[in-house]
Amino acid sequence: MPRRASAKSSPAEAGIVSAAAAPSAEATHSAAPAAAIPSNTLLEGDCLQSLAGLPDGCAHLAFADPPFNIGYDYDTYDDRRSADDYLGWSKRWMGEIVRVLRPNGTFWLAIGDEYAAELKVLATRELGLTCRSWVVWYYTFGVNCRQKFSRSHAHIFQFVRDPAAFTFNTEAIRVPSARELVYGDRRANPNGRLPDDTWILRPQDLPEGFSGDEDTWYFPRVCGTFKERSGWHGCQMPEQLLGRIIRASSHPGDLVIDPFAGSGTTLAVASKLGRRYLGCELSPQYAARIRQRLASAQPGEPLDGAAEPLKSVPATSEGRRLGERREMKKPGKRPSKGTQPRLFPTDQP
Repeated sequence: MPRRASAKSSPAEAGIVSAAAAPSAEATHSAAPAAAIPSNTLLEGDCLQSLAGLPDGCAHLAFADPPFNIGYDYDTYDDRRSADDYLGWSKRWMGEIVRVLRPNGTFWLAIGDEYAAELKVLATRELGLTCRSWVVWYYTFGVNCRQKFSRSHAHIFQFVRDPAAFTFNTEAIRVPSARELVYGDRRANPNGRLPDDTWILRPQDLPEGFSGDEDTWYFPRVCGTFKERSGWHGCQMPEQLLGRIIRASSHPGDLVIDPFAGSGTTLAVASKLGRRYLGCELSPQYAARIRQRLASAQPGEPLDGAAEPLKSVPATSEGRRLGERREMKKPGKRPSKGTQPRLFPTDQP
């Protein structure tokens, strides 16, 4: 894989610190002063080396979207490890995450089907974490499959070090209720409800679905045609999804860590929400692009993507019939806005 030659004049000017330049684990694992903890920084290099240079208990929140070990073509990382090698490596970096978390810290892990069960067991039985939530992220535009149902979900685990003491800001993550979205009931709480392994056609057509108190979240995947798309990294999380996690599990000024910075979404969202951030990235090419993205992510800036995706898309009854859409493409076939045909008749049950 191609690697970008280093062109930065200094870590401070580049906004990236090499893992080799980070302080040694022995020098920082003692009770280091807050000033010794890097923040608003991207550590370039292997995350195991980068995390080893951080003091114990320095982070309030960690989010990780690691390689899934499914053969994805990354810039520098080999995503084709043996199962034993992958699990052993996962235990090492997850162990470092546990070490750098504060006693009341939270660790969110996004993972695919292939290793979700193994990593949950590893986190809870071997690393001593408690799983508070097993969230299913349901997205549209899923991966097309030929001999199985098309994949349109990922697993997101919420782990905490202390089940009796952790941050969970319920008021910061409320979502619209079905009473508001579907029934237009004036009695609906304007603040919404708190944010299911479910088979549905379209989430906006399910009156009681994604009501806010469930563990299946709907956010559209960041597709190639989306304005939010960075265009240089294939595994890009929606900013609104990271926004929910960061708002729920941290406060302004807290330190958020991402050991696999990737496209930089976690760091950009943390910056916009007024948190301090610390990321690790193996690829110099990705790191350079992340630095460019962070330069425009200012505190207080709105997150990319629809804050309420169920409100931003039309219901099925508002669509057009496929046959009539073909007619509209013919010359002279331009019905007025108020008379556009529907995809399904509005009187259908």
